[in-house]
Amino acid sequence: MAKKKTSTANKVLLSFLALVIGVVGSFYLFNFFTLPLTDEVTVTDEVYFSNDPNGNDSINVDISSYGADLSIHFLELGNKYTGDCTFIQTAEADILIDCGSKSNSISTVSNYLNQYVTDGVLEYVIVTHAHQDHYAGFATSTKIDSIFDLYECETIIDFSMTNQEETSTMYSNYQRELADEIAQGATHYTALDCISKENGATDVFEIGDGITLQILESFYYTNKSSTENNYSVCCMISQDIGNGESKNFLFTGDLEADGEEYLVEMNDLPKVELYKAGHHGSKTSSTTTLLSVIQPKVVCVCCCAGSSEYTKVAENQFPTQEFIDRVAPYTDQIFVTTLCVDYANNEFTSFNGNIVYLSKVDEYAVVCSNNNTILKNSDWFKNNRTCPDVWK
Repeated sequence: MAKKKTSTANKVLLSFLALVIGVVGSFYLFNFFTLPLTDEVTVTDEVYFSNDPNGNDSINVDISSYGADLSIHFLELGNKYTGDCTFIQTAEADILIDCGSKSNSISTVSNYLNQYVTDGVLEYVIVTHAHQDHYAGFATSTKIDSIFDLYECETIIDFSMTNQEETSTMYSNYQRELADEIAQGATHYTALDCISKENGATDVFEIGDGITLQILESFYYTNKSSTENNYSVCCMISQDIGNGESKNFLFTGDLEADGEEYLVEMNDLPKVELYKAGHHGSKTSSTTTLLSVIQPKVVCVCCCAGSSEYTKVAENQFPTQEFIDRVAPYTDQIFVTTLCVDYANNEFTSFNGNIVYLSKVDEYAVVCSNNNTILKNSDWFKNNRTCPDVWK
């Protein structure tokens, strides 16, 4: 009788365990098939951004007293991943170029933008190319508000070519989010529309008093490339300073070496005050062919310095030694957004932090949220890079 009683008890216990396992298993299967697979990290209301050593929020950059006619902001993205997001403001327009690096950067970006975009309107949005570290903020699942959901975007300019499959999750997310914003009244042009001046587009947009945004010509707006990077929308902002002269600011996305050669051939590029380092300061961009023409005075690198995200080879981690060596003859005024502390353990902090270039007709200033230390004077540079002779 005792054996029979124990057997019955075991059956009850096993039945209960089976029920628990079934419920838990069903829960995980439900999440597997319904949650967005391309959103690699969870988005919450919490704002993630790097802190300075004293624990102050790096989101705060006080530029109000400077009275700039034009401000260009290179944003930290709140995680250990490299990506691009540039905000540009004049008295008449708010412009956003890209929004990486992951979907969880959206809360960081929007909290930063909301300090400046007080009417909820972005007059211009440029999406350079279809890589996650540049367009994740526009290519969210239906469960996450994209930049298109959070702001009224009046004019959207994006890439003309892509190697992405129409059915790929992130690209189809982008197409859906873009279509929804167009349905809400946004005007959409591709870069090819702009340089061809077709479908109502132009290649030059007035974004402020004496300030223009020009979409530059690029070979890969109409020709296939083995790398998505070469499809990047390239643009120039110019600020009239009188006597037929201007201050110029260049943005080339992730354009690679051969794309830069065509860029020089197809455009009459001037010397520039500011250059956003091509492809996060990689060794395959910011070529001598381009740099010898634009001769930048200030260079800003959007990356997580020293991160092993793309390579374990230290000298090829952003910003690379080759990039530094090529830029060095023109300037030592190089600023970097974020610093990787320990990639494996998800540890990162601010390098310069959010970098803001403030421009008046006759002067400029660079104000950073963490510190204003140029790259060559940083501890990371001294420990990880070789100083070019021209800087010694």
